[in-house]
Amino acid sequence: MKTIILAGGFGSRLSEETETRPKPMVEIGGRPILWHIMKICAHFGLNDFVLALGYKADYIKKYFLEYANYSGNLTVHIRNGKSHIVQREQDEWTIHLEDTGLDTMTGGRVKRLAHWVKDEAFMVTYGDGVADVNIHELVDYHKKMGKLATITAVRPPARYGGLFMNDGLVVKFTEKPQTGEGWINGGFMICEPQVLDMIKGPSSSLESGLLEELAAFRQLSAYCHDGFWQCMDTLRDLKYLESLWTSGKAPWKIWK
Repeated sequence: MKTIILAGGFGSRLSEETETRPKPMVEIGGRPILWHIMKICAHFGLNDFVLALGYKADYIKKYFLEYANYSGNLTVHIRNGKSHIVQREQDEWTIHLEDTGLDTMTGGRVKRLAHWVKDEAFMVTYGDGVADVNIHELVDYHKKMGKLATITAVRPPARYGGLFMNDGLVVKFTEKPQTGEGWINGGFMICEPQVLDMIKGPSSSLESGLLEELAAFRQLSAYCHDGFWQCMDTLRDLKYLESLWTSGKAPWKIWK
């Protein structure tokens, strides 16, 4: 199964970081969040990636070229200038990097990658969200439901602490509660190849186009994930993810 990662947006809400690099390349613990997402997928045996590029596409291409050539340990012979890799990273990834257009919408980006998918089910996720979702269970659920697509539904984390009051006194304070109300699309979507024919063109949105249409036809199932999920929309989100990583207790680090 191929994994399409939407990595072409402008990331305008994180402009402090995205003026010089695309949002999926913003780092957590010295590694791009894109790398973290790919490590999650690879943990479940998904090692074939298609990256839908757009904004600063060359930045991502250069990163993976250098990752392939310089990851791991090197030995350099100064006299003759020769070098060789002593030990590479152990990732078994195949990465297809395709520029899907600067202004192409999310649905249009997926549509332009149809030639990579062919006639197999595939996964689509965003290049700015991490989770401890069990992808094996997600795929099994998708097969069980028998619909054209399955989204991973998550509860949105609250951005502010919560106060519970009685007669003017705070009786309970929570640091980062979940809203407890409703579910949102958390990415990690499994799609059948037939959905590609439903995407109109470059200006089509995955969310307000394809997913709404699938829901109207009762062809969209939801795998409810009650575990950890966090997107990196703002600088506050980035700092939160970084704090989890540096604590050594990042919930999305499910790989060895």
